[in-house]
Formats: sequence, structure tokens, C-alpha cells
Amino acid sequence: MKRVLIANRGEIACRIIRTVQSMGLQAIAVYSDADKDAMHARCADDALRIGPAPAAESYLNSENLLAAAREAGCDSIHPGYGFLSENAEFATACDEAGLTFIGPSANAIALMGDKAAAKRHMIGADVPCIPGYEESDQSDDRLIRAAQDIGFPVMVKAAAGGGGRGMRRVEGPEKLEAALQTARSESLGAFGSDTLIIEKALDGARHVEIQVLADQNGHCIHLGERDCSVQRRHQKILEESPCPILTQELREQMGEAAVRAAQSIDYTGAGTVEFLLTEGGEFYFLEMNTRLQVEHPVTELVTGLDLVEWQLRIARGEALTLQQAEIELEGHAIEARLYAEDPGQGFLPSTGRIQVVFPSLDGIRVDTGVESGSQVSPHYDAMMAKIIARGRDRREALDRLRMALRQTHVLGVQCNRDFLLQVLATPDFEQGRFDTGFVDTHWPDGVSVAEASTDQVALAAVLSFCLRREQAQNLSLGIGDELVNFASGRSIGFPVAFADQPKATVTPTSASDYVVRVNDAEVRVTLENWQPERLLIVVNNRRMTVSFCEGYGGILSLATDHWNCRFERDTAAVKDAAVRAGVVIAPMHGQVMDVLIREGETVTQGQPLLILEAMKMQHEVCATVDGMVRSLPVASGQQVAAQSILLEIE
Repeated sequence: MKRVLIANRGEIACRIIRTVQSMGLQAIAVYSDADKDAMHARCADDALRIGPAPAAESYLNSENLLAAAREAGCDSIHPGYGFLSENAEFATACDEAGLTFIGPSANAIALMGDKAAAKRHMIGADVPCIPGYEESDQSDDRLIRAAQDIGFPVMVKAAAGGGGRGMRRVEGPEKLEAALQTARSESLGAFGSDTLIIEKALDGARHVEIQVLADQNGHCIHLGERDCSVQRRHQKILEESPCPILTQELREQMGEAAVRAAQSIDYTGAGTVEFLLTEGGEFYFLEMNTRLQVEHPVTELVTGLDLVEWQLRIARGEALTLQQAEIELEGHAIEARLYAEDPGQGFLPSTGRIQVVFPSLDGIRVDTGVESGSQVSPHYDAMMAKIIARGRDRREALDRLRMALRQTHVLGVQCNRDFLLQVLATPDFEQGRFDTGFVDTHWPDGVSVAEASTDQVALAAVLSFCLRREQAQNLSLGIGDELVNFASGRSIGFPVAFADQPKATVTPTSASDYVVRVNDAEVRVTLENWQPERLLIVVNNRRMTVSFCEGYGGILSLATDHWNCRFERDTAAVKDAAVRAGVVIAPMHGQVMDVLIREGETVTQGQPLLILEAMKMQHEVCATVDGMVRSLPVASGQQVAAQSILLEIE
């Protein structure tokens, strides 16, 4: 093994590249047109283009990946996670091309990739499984009858799925048929299969998974557990190791079951066996991920092992020298996933060019594939980075993670940083009392975002004024700095208007001092140190460091260690008028997957009109008013930009 092709992108590609290079091997990256300037393509020893931006034409195109491996003279391929990492046909194609696939056998991938077959196999291997239906009859009548036999609530799951896609919780029979249709559609689009399974929904259970390592000689060990219970729409948000409630006896029982599961399919490499753990201490097999997990860093931090290194060593035939008795979990680690999404708008994906500031603190690890200037694309997953904290105990790890998140500033797109801080601050999370329903329990009506304060509006108004003034200066014939904010008579106030915010009037009183009137309040602002995209500022005698940038459409993003805000100029009135006029606009960049209505059809407010897919998730776009569909300029399969018109209702 000398040259390793990383068949992936973003933070996991960067993560794998680090270990490959540290072992003295050459790392070869691939990139789509959307990623030609991406960090992973620049970190590698070499990088090859594999196709256009859509994943199906690039990162999911096995022929292009194999051609890139041949062209670069690679002898092995690491698939990372996502994309083709659990694709048995790709593993077989690598083997036939004479390339070492850094992962398990195609047979193991195929078996565990089919949730129905995997569950039947695990029942035979004496691994506890959730009561459910996993048979071949996929008719609606049979699935509905199975759900009634199991008893509601139930989980409808894509047999070939993962990451929460193709998965729906159903509370009662009246919702089941619609859930089956949605799950099938999402599963077919994401995984190319519409086969479903149904399982009993276990309320109050925790999601606890066991990391396993197995070599080609049949030696298999487990590396303890990760608690991944804090989830939204079945996608993990926070992960930690060890689990706050697990006893050593239960850890050994779950570890033995995971090893038994892996050995029953002749597994090799790194893999994860996922379980649901009930309040009574019973655990049930969920699935086996035949790849590296997103949350693998927490295991690395408490075991001191490099899982990617062991993947490479096992793939090139080395024996696993570790024994189970040697594995000890030292300290505690917690990981937070940083997503480009808007918690205040139902976690809609957010795209655009970003500016980021990541923390540099003891006990903190940042795995990322983005940097200032990177573009968050609608074509791929919304995760930008993982912030991982390690401490001597859970309390120290939690305190460090909070500090690291506060020092993480993301501008140019919406992100979930403040929501993560809300989660970490809840008493239940602090005390380790949580399960897979944690987010729904604590935020049943969705996440509300605090309104901007008077001081924040004033600060944004000053920055907007200064940016406009800077643009004017750059277009001028050489106005000197000594004339900045100069007035021969009384200082003049300049109005600054933001959407959905009170109007502000900015009055310069010197080259760096401003008085801002927001409604009846007066705020004094001093710019002490202005640097590109970052400044030291004093607001009403309170000094703070602020990161800022102005992005597409004049949206001004501000972030400090304690808050972040976005201000839009003069757009709210336009949007309100559009809604009143019956114009339905795209909430994000994406692809129209299905149009549910026809031109001339009568619709009611709140009625689903079409399905929009962005960042691998499907979103309903609903009618904003009652009326008749007057214009329908989009069709199924069409790519649309954020804020573009989807249809008009008369």
C-alpha cells in the first residue's frame, strides 16, 4: 500500500488524508466541479476531477472513481463514510480492478446494508433484535397489517437506508399509508431501493453503539461504546463516550454481542454495531454500519487509538495486536456536529460562501473540511465540522465543549451553533438524562430564535453604514482618511433599515465614534480596531470582538462568543408582499422531486404543493394562501435557486 485514493470529500476526506500521510503513504483526493477549490483537494498529495457537482455524477460514480484511481496509480481506495462507503458493488469493483478496498468484504456490506436481511441474520446469531416486520412482501396491505400486529407507535425504515433518510415514526394507523409513501420515495431517491421494514418504536430508549475492530484472521475486539441519543429527525447531533449511564457489566454484555455480530459475518476492519438501550437495561440490535462512523473521534480520544490507521493496517493484512483486556476508556469525550442549517426555520439547510473561526484550545479537536472562503453547496450533506472535547471526566469535557462552541464563529450561512449551546445548557443533558426523544421533548414546537437586541441592531447599523461608506470611498477619486466622517457643521444622521428590525439612524461623531438611535434608545458605538471581517468594538462601554461578513443579497452576518445574528436589508417588505400576492418562493437551493398540484387547481393555505430535496433531505413546500394555482413554472427534476419563484396562487 503506497497510494491511497480517498473516494470522499469534506471533513472526512481531510481526516483520512492526515493519517494516510502520517503513515508515510500518499493521499490522492477526488473532487467534483463544486469542490474544485475545496480544502480536501488542496490537502492531498494529488487531486483528480471526477465529474459535475451532483453526487450521482461524481462521488457516487464508481466508474469515474476507479478511472481516477488507475490514472493516479493508486493501489487502494478508502471510501470514508456516506456515498459509496457501504456499497457492495463498489467494493467488488475495487477488488476486480486490483485495488484494495479499505473496509469489509462485499458480502458483509451487502448483508448489513439490507436492514431486513441483517435483522434476520442477527436473530439467527442470537443478537437481541427489536420486534418488527422484515419480510419480502412489500405491499401496503401487508405492511399495514404488520404494523397493526406490532402495535403503534411504529418506525417505518428504509431497508437500505441510514442517516434518518427514509425513516418515519408513525403514531397511529391513520398516518401509516402516507408515511409508507414518503419513506419509499425518500429511500428510492437516496439509496435506489424502496424496500421497507417496520419496527416497534421504543420510547425512552437510548441510542448506544459499540465500535468494533476485526482483522483478516478472525480476531475481533470492541472499543467500548458511544452514546448518540441526542438526535433530530434520526440524525445525530451530539455523541459521547463513555455512555453516562452504562455500567461495566452492561458494557461487557453489549460489547460481547457486538463482537458476536461482527464475527458472524466474517467482518474485517472498523465497524459499528448500533443498539437501542431501554431504561430497564435491555438492548436491541438496530443495524451495523460497515464503515467508519462520523462520531469515531470520541472513541479515538478515550482509547488513544487512531481508527483510520487501524483500518489501513488491517486492509494491508496486518494482524490486530490489541487484546480486549488492554482496551480501557480513559476520561470522557463529547462531539458536536456543526451544520449549515437554520434552527429558527425548521432546520432548513443553508448554503453560500462562508467565513469561519474555529477554536484553538487545550482538549479540543476540530475535524472540518471548510475554511473561510469555502462554499457550502446544496449538493451535499450540511455538516461543516465536528467540534470534539476531551476531559478527565464528563463535566470537564462538557465545559470545554461549551467554550469551544462559543469561540466557533460561522458567518455567511445559518448554522446550529447556538442551538447546540442550548442543548448543552439543559439540566437534563448536564445530568446525563436523555434518550432519542430528547429534542422533541424539550423543543416540541420547534426552536425559537431570540430577536435581535437594540445593541445588536445598533452595531449592525454602524457596520452597514461603514461598509457602504467604504464602497463609496473605493469608487471616489481619492478621499483621504482624515476626511472620514468629517462634517463642516453639525453631524448628519444616516438612516439604516433592516428587514423585520426597527429603523436605526447612525450619526458619526468622530472617525471611530457613532451615536445610533434605535426607536427611542440611544446607543454609543466605538470601532477600536477594524480588521478584515473581524473587529474590536465598544457598545455602550462594553468591549467585544465581533466577526462579520456581508454576503449574497446584502445579508450582514455578525458573531461573537455569545450570540450570532443575520440582518437583511430591505427584503422583509418584498417577502411579505410576495406572500400576500400568492407567490411561493423556494426556501433553499435544491431539486424539485415531485409536484403535487396542477395549474388551475384550487389549493388551501398549508397544503403541500411540491417536494424539494436539498442536502439529501426532502422538504414540503406548502401554500401560503388559499386560491387557485395561476402559474407553475417548475417541473419535477428541475434544479431551483433559493428565493426563486416556484409557483403563483391567485
